[in-house]
Amino acid sequence: MIKLIPELPENVLGAVASGQVTAKDYETVLMPAIEKAIHERGKVRFLYHLGPGFDGYSPAAMWDDMKVGFAHLKAWEKLALVTDHEWIAGAMHVFGFAMPCPVRVFSNAQYAEAVAWISAD
Repeated sequence: MIKLIPELPENVLGAVASGQVTAKDYETVLMPAIEKAIHERGKVRFLYHLGPGFDGYSPAAMWDDMKVGFAHLKAWEKLALVTDHEWIAGAMHVFGFAMPCPVRVFSNAQYAEAVAWISAD
């Protein structure tokens, strides 16, 4: 499941994933929110929190995750990933170079630091 994080600064879109994330989560929650942010601001600062309750992605959700990242490649302004899942953090370190924006990975204990970084100019 993906839920939007409401208590972030106006210039930041945030989402928290828990349980098993499916393609439906991307299609009904995340993609529309990203499209709306791009339409309203032109650029997206995105905080993605894969917390302790996150169990993984369905194969279709993994595909949607890649599509979201590359569909609007020039619209990404900053990306913060918050997770204690080593394989996901490692994948972000490997593939983050392909993103045309600053990308940082934070642990769950560093959530407040991630919010401060993604919000700062």
